[in-house]
Amino acid sequence: MSTSPLDLASDLVNRARKKGADAADAVYIGSTSLGVGVRNGTTEELERSETTDLGLRVFRGKRSAIVSTSTLDHNGFDALVDQALAMAQVLPEDSHVGLPDGVPLIGHSETNSLDLVDAAEPDAATLLERARTAENMAKSVEGITNSGGAHATWGRSTVALASSSDVAGCYSRTNHSVSMSALAGHGTGMQRDYDYHSTVWLSDLDAPETIGASAARKAVARLNPVRPRTGTFPVIFDPRIASSFLGYLSSAISGASVARGTSFLKARMGESVFPTGVTVTDDPSRLRGLRSRPFDAEGVAGQKLDLIQNGILQSWLLDSRSARQLGMQTNGRATRGPSSPPTPAITNLFFQAGTASPAELMSDISEGLYITEMMGSAVNMLTGDYSRGASGFMIRNGQIAEPIAEFTVAGNLSDMFGRLQLANDLVFRFGVNAPTVRIDALSIAGN
Repeated sequence: MSTSPLDLASDLVNRARKKGADAADAVYIGSTSLGVGVRNGTTEELERSETTDLGLRVFRGKRSAIVSTSTLDHNGFDALVDQALAMAQVLPEDSHVGLPDGVPLIGHSETNSLDLVDAAEPDAATLLERARTAENMAKSVEGITNSGGAHATWGRSTVALASSSDVAGCYSRTNHSVSMSALAGHGTGMQRDYDYHSTVWLSDLDAPETIGASAARKAVARLNPVRPRTGTFPVIFDPRIASSFLGYLSSAISGASVARGTSFLKARMGESVFPTGVTVTDDPSRLRGLRSRPFDAEGVAGQKLDLIQNGILQSWLLDSRSARQLGMQTNGRATRGPSSPPTPAITNLFFQAGTASPAELMSDISEGLYITEMMGSAVNMLTGDYSRGASGFMIRNGQIAEPIAEFTVAGNLSDMFGRLQLANDLVFRFGVNAPTVRIDALSIAGN
């Protein structure tokens, strides 16, 4: 019998139906990865891994069960199905479980229409050369005293999904990345910073020299920081930090969190959450997107969705179960592993860019902060209370000034979202992307 990912998943579902399951779905997840790491010219990491897992979910009435295996042998599938059906008999009923209904499903689909597969597969020597190039460039920058290490990786993953709702889909994705961590200064005055880039296609990846030089410049710029004074200030968040606000938003509008009542936005549907003009989009159909996919973990076709439109909350992130809990329909945001049930999750999430440049965004700030790194987290998703350690630079008279460190930024996410301003420098470098962000009147605990 065929051992293609889709045939394996389909065979499991067919056997489950024949043995008495009212409905079933199966997911195959396979991945191959190669990663290397160097530090001061010495290879410290060289690892290749290959994993394959197959998960089956069966339904009997309002009961469901999940089993998984890494043994991809059709001869063992009957025993796996029997185990799943036996589990479903004894687990408690859940009135919200079931396959998606009333929404467009993918039918039968094996496609690379999103341009997610780069045929180039580097060997270890090629990856080592990329990592060493990034490190050598970083160490050549004046002020750099040590290397925190450089890494280069490649990977390919394949997802196949079959269900008794006549869903049969398969897609693959590749990934290339380079990262560099550089250290500047000496002893207790040493400072560290990094840069990182990951893409689906190698041709879109920043050159290792660019990543190494960027990490080095950032580390040198942080030397000799001071603590800012305690007070209330306007704060500018660098794009790599600004994207964290989208992470908090996605957690707060997850259908699972809303259904449990554990989100500070649970009663805000249809209300202004951000200022007028702010739009937040989740787009699984983005070409070469790091989190793009033609369908979700339940076989729902991927569609672009404005979660926030002109500041107003338009939609929760929903899989089938959370949608039923809320009396709604899934919007195709389900994700799952082979041994876990679907849950709502984002794909390529981003703030749509504003109109002002970063320089214009800070031009009227006589005293403020520009934050480039945050650490620790005391964020209460039930109340929105926010407090995090940070480092970065002072802003004085509209210009970035001396480096700062060892301070805390505090506020409430509801209030912070309501004052958020966006710059026009949106660049798609990650799965979650934001331009430079300004939020006024944040509490700073420093000196």
